[in-house]
Amino acid sequence: MTVEHRKARSQRGVTLFGLLFWAIVIGFFALVGLRVLPTVNEFFTIKSAVQKIAASGASTVPEIRSAFDKQVQIEYSIVSMTSKDLEITKVNDKVVIAFAYNKEIELMAPVYLLIKYEGRSR
Repeated sequence: MTVEHRKARSQRGVTLFGLLFWAIVIGFFALVGLRVLPTVNEFFTIKSAVQKIAASGASTVPEIRSAFDKQVQIEYSIVSMTSKDLEITKVNDKVVIAFAYNKEIELMAPVYLLIKYEGRSR
């Protein structure tokens, strides 16, 4: 066999099994991304609401909880926590609002993804 004949016989490209493998991998990550994205959006919505309340000057616990309840009514994407879940403290005469919650996402029937979110005001 000559060199040109060997080059012509060698094939290049993606096999069917390789294509299926990459389709499954990409599909899995797309599924995870589509399921996780709304929870990340909710976390950033909660965090911005907490920042807004902390900057508003509310100083008592009932005022802060009431302000958060109003934000929940305005922002329909907040469903994972209520005002009772907020931890309100004072540090150096400044109100600090902290929160933490777990979000369980069903990927497939017996498989779940647990994400732990936490944040606090500055």
